[in-house]
Amino acid sequence: MAKFLLKLQRYFRRKPVRFFTLLALYLAAGSLVFLHSGFTGEPTVPGTPPRGRGAGGGPGLPYLGVMELSRGFKAAATMPEGGRRHGPWFKSSSKEPAERGKAGDHGGSRSRALRGRSGREKEEDRARYVGCYVDNTRHRTLRGVSFFDYKKMTVFRCQDNCAERGYLYAGLEFGAECYCGHKVQAANASESECNMACKGERSNTCGGANRLSIYRLELAQESARRYGSAIFRGCFHRPDNVSIALPVSRLMPNMSVDKCVDFCTEKEYPLSALAGTSCRCGFPTTLFTLHEREDEQLCAQKCAGEEFESCGTPEYLLVYQTQVQDNRCMDRRFLPTRAKQLVALASFPGAGNTWARHLIELATGFYTGSYYFDGSLYNKGFKGERDHWRSGRTICIKTHESGQKEIESFDSAILLIRNPYKALMAEFNRKYGGHIGFAAHAHWKGKEWPEFVANYAPWWATHTLDWLRYGKKVLVVHFEDLKRDLFVQLQRMVGLLGITACQDRLLCVEGQKDGNFKRSGLRKLEYDPYTPEMRKMISGYIRTVDAALKLRNLSGVPDDYYPR
Repeated sequence: MAKFLLKLQRYFRRKPVRFFTLLALYLAAGSLVFLHSGFTGEPTVPGTPPRGRGAGGGPGLPYLGVMELSRGFKAAATMPEGGRRHGPWFKSSSKEPAERGKAGDHGGSRSRALRGRSGREKEEDRARYVGCYVDNTRHRTLRGVSFFDYKKMTVFRCQDNCAERGYLYAGLEFGAECYCGHKVQAANASESECNMACKGERSNTCGGANRLSIYRLELAQESARRYGSAIFRGCFHRPDNVSIALPVSRLMPNMSVDKCVDFCTEKEYPLSALAGTSCRCGFPTTLFTLHEREDEQLCAQKCAGEEFESCGTPEYLLVYQTQVQDNRCMDRRFLPTRAKQLVALASFPGAGNTWARHLIELATGFYTGSYYFDGSLYNKGFKGERDHWRSGRTICIKTHESGQKEIESFDSAILLIRNPYKALMAEFNRKYGGHIGFAAHAHWKGKEWPEFVANYAPWWATHTLDWLRYGKKVLVVHFEDLKRDLFVQLQRMVGLLGITACQDRLLCVEGQKDGNFKRSGLRKLEYDPYTPEMRKMISGYIRTVDAALKLRNLSGVPDDYYPR
């Protein structure tokens, strides 16, 4: 046998063309066998049990892994501090299987609809399918919070996130968009119009083009049916035209915060204002901006129905933000005509560029683009991420570039600057933990952090200096000022973009300012990661940038940039 193989080897050395010909034929034959098996049926592995069937005869949906699927998505939408959270929706059973199967997709939209119905029958314990409904970007059918995931959206993920926030309905659209609400405010559509498969679960249907697949969430306990968390906004003087500013009201002799919040939530208003025994609901408008807060002691009148709560007075209103989403600023689209100028949204990494993009999209109604392509941002709703940065379809372009050639490619720029101590830590967390994650303790204590600071700290300074030197028509915005006075700073940014700022829309943005790309802030380092040598180096860069800003008659860096 060995002699035969040796002769064969020598033969092919002398005739290499024949060897490669035989190899190509072998690979082609293998490919044909593989393709044939794919068309004739799904190959089975010996010892593997056959898949189950749903009640309707189609392939049944396996258990979706209750807690596993929801963890990552919940982290991306944490509630702001100070919110009231109510009890859990339901508890998962440890006896349920943990593995998830995959169903084939061979029958088009009709077979997907059949499989979707089969899956719905199995999900009756947690949600009941209501039907396919018309949706409109300007007047949403479900007016609560919304989530987007153009890669991993599933029916259960949407249901779980809406239920966790106390909503009664969950709706899916375009295969990747999830909307929550307490009321369905639209007409029915034909079931055939909800024909898009879920991006993360091809065997189920997630609405269609401007069509919602809506589920009513069946809570484990009726007593748990609450309206999620309300955010305290402060004490405010009663507006002059209160009946116009807060148009819906009800007299409540046994007033409590919960009762007023629940009433305004049912009426689909984002603001709940307590005025003694009167509950008022409305939107933030120019008549009631929520910009001039009063001393909370002026609202410190006990509630008639809850002695440990304050319910305001007829003259001073105690205001809460409900879970109803203000949809006046949620519609977004590409520019109708190609932009004549390219506007950069420039920042050092970690300076809040993604957050600024979120604010600009809500304030203008147009998508922002990027010099790069980040699939995770596209999957979360930044649809301009896929466009080439020179396409002219987006209102501005995200960039971290700092070279002369790259900077001179733009006609104007918004330069976002952040405290380098905060920016460096934010970028380090992003690099090792993702957009809303955190770097591990080992990374902070290991060699990664010192090397990162040594390489990135000089870049923080040169990035700003290069844009001030080579940029055309540069608007400097400090991240800290944007957080402190969002309305005014956003007005400046929108003005540079050539958009007339609608004040009601900007007030709407204030209520939706956090978005889904904010770290929870729950994981704080227990120690200062900056050594004295690092601080000395960074302080030198801060002084350099401060001098460069003042040289151009701009305000220098904020005081809190310097170490405490």
